[in-house]
Amino acid sequence: MSQSEFDIIFTGGGTTACVVAGRLAAWDPSLRILILEGGEHTLNQAAHVQPFRYPGHQAPASTTVTFNVGNPTPRLNGRAPIVPCAHCVGGGSSVNFMAYTRAPASDYDDWGADGWESKNLIPLMKKLETYEVQPNRPTHGYSGPIKVSSGGCKLSSTEEFIRVGTTYHKRQYAEDTNDLETCNTYSPWAKYIDGTTGRRSDAAHHYVYNQAHNPNLQIWVGKRVKRVIFEDKRAVGVEFTNDPVSCPDADKSSSTIRASKLVVVSAGAFGSPAILERSGIGAEEVLKRCGIEQLVDLPGVGENYRDHSGVLVPYFAADGAITMDPLWRGKESVVQENMAQWEINGKSLIAQNGSDAKIKWRPDEDELKAMGSAFQPRWKEFFQDRPDKAVAIFCLFEGYVGLFSSILPPRNYLAALCYTLYPVSAGNVHIKLDENDQEGIDFNAGYLDDPSDIAPLNFGYKKMREIYRRMPSYRGEVPVGHPCFPEGSAAVCGETTGPVDLNAPDLIYTAEDDEMIDRYHRDHMHTIAHSLGTCAMKPRTDQGVIDARLNVYGVTNLKVADMSIAPKNVGTNTYSTALLIGEKAAMIIAGELGIECRPCEPSWENAQSRL
Repeated sequence: MSQSEFDIIFTGGGTTACVVAGRLAAWDPSLRILILEGGEHTLNQAAHVQPFRYPGHQAPASTTVTFNVGNPTPRLNGRAPIVPCAHCVGGGSSVNFMAYTRAPASDYDDWGADGWESKNLIPLMKKLETYEVQPNRPTHGYSGPIKVSSGGCKLSSTEEFIRVGTTYHKRQYAEDTNDLETCNTYSPWAKYIDGTTGRRSDAAHHYVYNQAHNPNLQIWVGKRVKRVIFEDKRAVGVEFTNDPVSCPDADKSSSTIRASKLVVVSAGAFGSPAILERSGIGAEEVLKRCGIEQLVDLPGVGENYRDHSGVLVPYFAADGAITMDPLWRGKESVVQENMAQWEINGKSLIAQNGSDAKIKWRPDEDELKAMGSAFQPRWKEFFQDRPDKAVAIFCLFEGYVGLFSSILPPRNYLAALCYTLYPVSAGNVHIKLDENDQEGIDFNAGYLDDPSDIAPLNFGYKKMREIYRRMPSYRGEVPVGHPCFPEGSAAVCGETTGPVDLNAPDLIYTAEDDEMIDRYHRDHMHTIAHSLGTCAMKPRTDQGVIDARLNVYGVTNLKVADMSIAPKNVGTNTYSTALLIGEKAAMIIAGELGIECRPCEPSWENAQSRL
C-alpha cells in the first residue's frame, strides 16, 4: 500500500464497481485504478464459486454480508426488518442466488434519464452475457464475460410445477421470459452459472480477477471508506480505515489516498448514501445531528429506498423427490458424491441453486377481483396498460433453507416464494450517531406502508398453495411455516399422503382465515435483498442525487455507480441491472477520459491471481 495516488478510486468492490473497473482497465491498462472494499477476497473460494453454497452467506454469523437492521414498524407488527447487503469482492454477484432475470425494457425507459433508454441499453445487455440456454435469441448476447445456463442438472419437481401452472393455473409456457417483454407465462429459470465449469458467474472473477497481470488495477480489501476528500468542491481522494468486521484487531486510524481523475462512490444502496453524508453531501437535518459540516445541500441522499419483498413458504416433499436439502444440511456422503462429478464436468447439484422454474405473474380478471379493493387503484394506475410488467414472481424451490430450518427434521422439502416487483412503498436510510457517538443507520424500509402492497402477497400465498397441492411431489404444508389458521378451518395446514386431483376445488378461506394470512405476512415478510434508489438518478429538484452521467450534483470529479442510482424499481432480480449499470458507467467514464472502448475479453483461464 505504498502508492499514494491513483487515477480512479472506487469506494466499494461490488458488482457494478467490478464491471466499471474491469472494463476501464482492459481498455486502458495504463489507467491506475484502485478498488477499496470493506470485505474480503472471493477469488476461487468454495463458498463463492460453488453455486449450491449460497445459503451460507445468510447465516447469522456470516461476514460476507452486512445485516442492516431497520426501525421497527407497525406495518410489520412491530418487527424491525433486516436487510442483508454484500460485504466482499464482487458484492451481490458473489453471494446472491444466481437467478437470471431481466427487467422489461420499458422499465429503463420509465427512468426518464437521457442516454439510459432501453434502445441504448439493450446492446450493453447483450455485450455482458454469454447466453448458453438457447441460440440465436435476438435480445441475448453470446460472447460476453457473464455466463448464463440452466445449471448443473435439473431437479425432479420442475416439470410438475410447470405442468400444473399451464393446466390448473391456465397460463402459457415459454422457454424464454427474459426477452425484455414476455411475462405471465411459466418458464424454466436460467442461472448465472457457467454451463461448462459449473461455477458461479460473478463480476469479480470475470471482470477484475481475470486481469491479475495488470499491476495498475488494484484491490485493497478490508478497507472501509469514511468519506470523500474535496478541494473547492472537487473530489480529490478518499479517507479510509481498516474495516472493523474484516480486520477486527487492526489499527483503526485513518489513511488517505488521492485520485487524480475521478472518485466513484460504489458502496450500494446502504453504503453509498452513507459515504456521501459523511462527506457533507446530504440533507442539512441529517448532517447537523451527526455534527458534519454541510458541503452540498442534497436532501435526496438516502431517500427513495426501494426493494422487493416476499415470504419463502415450506412444504413437505415426497421421500423420492430430488431436492437440495441433503446438500444444504451438509450430508457428507451426498456432498462428496456430487462434488466428485462437479470436479469432472461441472455438473451435479453442486451447480444448482434449487430453483428451476418461475412465472412473472399478472392476475387475470378473476384473480384481480379476488385480490380485493385495496389493489384495484394500483392496478389501474400502473399495471393495466403495461402488459410487460409483472406484479410478482412465483417460483419453486426444491429444498428449504429459511426461518424455520433449524427446527425442522431432516427430510425433503419444497418451498414456494412469491415476491412483489413494483411495491408502492418507499423508505429511506441515513447515518446517525448513538448515545456513545458511534455511527449507525436510521433505516426505514417502508415495507407494506401502502395498503396495496400486501394484496399480491396474500393472494400469492393462496394461489401458490393450490399449485403445490396439485404437484405429485407434494406431501402437505409444514405447519410452522404457514399462517396459523383457526381450528376447524378448511385451510388448516398439515402433512398429507399425496396431492389432490388437478381438478379438485380450491380451498375456501373465511374472513378469519384471510386475517391470519395478512398477519402471517406482516410477521414473516422479508426482503429479497434488491435494495436500490438511495442516490437516485433524477433531477435535483425531484430529490435527485446524480445526473444522467452519474455526476453528483454540486461537486465535480465525483460519480455514483451502483444500484443506488436507480430512480425507480425494476421488475427483476437486480444482479442483471447492476451489471448493466456497470457497463453503461464504463462507457460514460471512458468517453469523458478519451479512452477507446475497444473489444477486450481477458482470459480468466490464463490469469494468475494477484491478491
